[in-house]
Amino acid sequence: MHIPDGYLSPQTCGFFAVVMVPIWYKASRAVGKIVKSRYVPLLAIGASFSFLIMMFNVPVPDGTTAHAVGATIIAIILGPWAAVIAVSIALIIQALFFGDGGVLAIAVNCFNMAFVLPFVGYYVYRAIAGNVPLTSGRRALAGGIGGYVGINAAALCTAIELGIQPDLFHTAAGVPLYSPFHLAQTIPAMLFAHLTVAGFAEFAATAGIIAYLQRANVPILKINHVNVPVSDEELAKKRLGWRWALIGLAVMVVLTPLGLLAPGGAFGEDAPKDLDLSKYHLSAVPTGLEKFSSFWSHAVLGGYGFHSGDHPVIGYLISAFVGILFISVFLVGFIFLVRLIMGRRGFHDDDEEETEGAGAKPPVTA
Repeated sequence: MHIPDGYLSPQTCGFFAVVMVPIWYKASRAVGKIVKSRYVPLLAIGASFSFLIMMFNVPVPDGTTAHAVGATIIAIILGPWAAVIAVSIALIIQALFFGDGGVLAIAVNCFNMAFVLPFVGYYVYRAIAGNVPLTSGRRALAGGIGGYVGINAAALCTAIELGIQPDLFHTAAGVPLYSPFHLAQTIPAMLFAHLTVAGFAEFAATAGIIAYLQRANVPILKINHVNVPVSDEELAKKRLGWRWALIGLAVMVVLTPLGLLAPGGAFGEDAPKDLDLSKYHLSAVPTGLEKFSSFWSHAVLGGYGFHSGDHPVIGYLISAFVGILFISVFLVGFIFLVRLIMGRRGFHDDDEEETEGAGAKPPVTA
């Protein structure tokens, strides 16, 4: 689902940059309470979790691969605006340092995976869960369904963005300048991969984490559900705090090389030289795709490995560790900037998104 550079016109990338700037601004304001609270580590953990889970490529029956994103579970725990920030940070780090997704296309990828996905997933979750108790099994099921619907909504957006390029941007002879895929190709390909594989991966990750927290760490779930009924007994038992998540991230880092087992690559992410031109009735790579595909050549560990291609498992492990490190540094900078703005201008919560209990402070053990 990571659109590389060259597949979208500069006009398309510019349009989504304009769209995302106010979204990022609103998200920064909405997470002001998190920045002022003890929940900052959870934001870092959420961004790291999203980064790592996207490294686990899963094979799709048509020979391509797909992956979960983890955006819905972040939205459920900290609110959808917090998910916008967490997933955006993960996507920016992926593009800049690992060449996963285009730098010019950062805003587009963030719109799909950091905005559409968590908001759709979160509100589907809320619609299904209703006001049942926080420890109800219905909440885990609702979260899983929300994750499944959310990632497919993001995949549909990606398919449309890629599929309209040949109709909007082409030569006088009708030859595509950027993406050679039409809607009749992109929509079936993207939805097949996500309806059959990636959606269930997102379902399992979201439902599984909610079910675990219901048993082991109810106060974490309470952060964004201040008005949802939960007994004092449930709230007080097995309060493991947030550090349990560090163990989970460490396990994910060790297991990331499993993502190398999936053969092939994701639809729409081929390098120009790897395109099957005859399949798209082209005699040459579209000129715009050729021109902008190499826009960013400063990835530290391109493709999550060494430039030589040697020792892929070690490269994947190092990439996972370095990714978390970069995310932490980026997040520290973001928090510093938000606190600076809050201190100079003052942030007000009157326009905050109406998530259940944004910024509430239930007892959470560190």
